[in-house]
Amino acid sequence: MSDLSDSPDGPAAGAGLADAGAAAALGTAVSGARAFGAAAGASDAGAHDAAGADDRVLERLTLGLEGVEAAQRGRRAQARESFERLWHELGERGDVFHRCVLAHYLADLQDDPHAELEWDRRALAAADSLTAERAQTYAAALQVRAFYPALHLNLASDHLKLGEPEAAREQLERAVRSLDALPQDAYSAGIRTAVEELRQRLR
Repeated sequence: MSDLSDSPDGPAAGAGLADAGAAAALGTAVSGARAFGAAAGASDAGAHDAAGADDRVLERLTLGLEGVEAAQRGRRAQARESFERLWHELGERGDVFHRCVLAHYLADLQDDPHAELEWDRRALAAADSLTAERAQTYAAALQVRAFYPALHLNLASDHLKLGEPEAAREQLERAVRSLDALPQDAYSAGIRTAVEELRQRLR
């Protein structure tokens, strides 16, 4: 994952792509935070009064924005705390799009590689439950399949850190098989580069 420090000076130079694909996800974190605010809590609105629902949406958006800002400034612990609170607010039945993006971010902010692996597994599980229709309510061109290269790449990196090269190779192969879902843009080029770099390390 990307190499962020706890200092307010921001991410270390060169952080990210060589170790995992989620560095680029943090690069687009503001968009992700807007996604949290756009619909987080919307499923609860019918069960509560409008003012209460609005308060929950505002709280969740605030937590998301606080986490994004802290992550971009390299304040890992603060970002992790904000995102974990947001995860708790979303709950097990929370919107799977938000859960996928949030778990993806949280994995990138873990100091313990075992915890990193668990968050990456949660991100993958959420993606497996995500429908194309839900993803496209956020962005019309968004394809769920395009999530998988980075998700499997991150899992491969996690297993390699834990001294599990065979599991890493399996996840990397899954990442390779899903590369065709990526568009032709800078983010996707970074994922493809990271896949090739990890493949070289696993030879």
